[in-house]
Amino acid sequence: MGNDFQKKLGKKIKKTRENINLSQENLANILGISRVSLSQIESGDRKISAEEIAKLAKFFDIPSDVLLDMKKDIEVVFQKRKKKTIKQKNVLRISVPQKNLDKFKEVLLYLLDKVGSKSNIGQAVIYKLLYFIDFNFYEKYEEQLIGATYIKNHYGPTPKEFITIIKDMEGKDLIKVQDEYFKYPQTKYLPKRKPNLTVLKDARELKMIDEVLEKLSDMNARQISEYSHDDVPWLTTEDGEIIDYESVFYRTAPYSVRSYSEEDIQ
Repeated sequence: MGNDFQKKLGKKIKKTRENINLSQENLANILGISRVSLSQIESGDRKISAEEIAKLAKFFDIPSDVLLDMKKDIEVVFQKRKKKTIKQKNVLRISVPQKNLDKFKEVLLYLLDKVGSKSNIGQAVIYKLLYFIDFNFYEKYEEQLIGATYIKNHYGPTPKEFITIIKDMEGKDLIKVQDEYFKYPQTKYLPKRKPNLTVLKDARELKMIDEVLEKLSDMNARQISEYSHDDVPWLTTEDGEIIDYESVFYRTAPYSVRSYSEEDIQ
């Protein structure tokens, strides 16, 4: 009886993981176990501990009893997080649209003007701040703010276009400074002019930027990288691949910035 339940629970965990395109390695990291151990749990060859059940329930954003009830399908919980209007994935953005290049520059200058002088704000932190600005805005309003293309790498989301744009701005719009932060090499950027905020479409954009800066700009590179690694868009993307904007609709607390109502159920 116990073995039969173990196999059914393992199958349910595997199905739920696959429904959100999460790899075994990523889910194993969340649980603090090896990929082999997770594979054994999913096949019913290893008993899952109470602590691991609690971690799974927290990540899937469901009560533990729903996870353990073989008659209840976890998939419906994730459908609640997905906008009903998004039934087909949009084409992935492989570059910033030409019309948004100026906006990228001005948002970056605004970010640097507000927090760039802080000792912890180097290139790695800037990458993550831009990511959360873009993805938070997309989740909340289903519109692009900058619309940059973010790649998953070991240190967190990286905007693909950043280095090219920086090269175009260096010397006239900003200064690049090689520095150290607690004896670690750090690349900083300091603005040479004030940002032109007329490129922003409306007050919502500035408000979102300010909210992200207020919440995250005191984190150092390690802290904000680790924070980004628990966000669903990061977790559901393979290393080196483009992070899909649509994945924000599967976010769970504390990352979700949108209140989902029953109208959002597909």
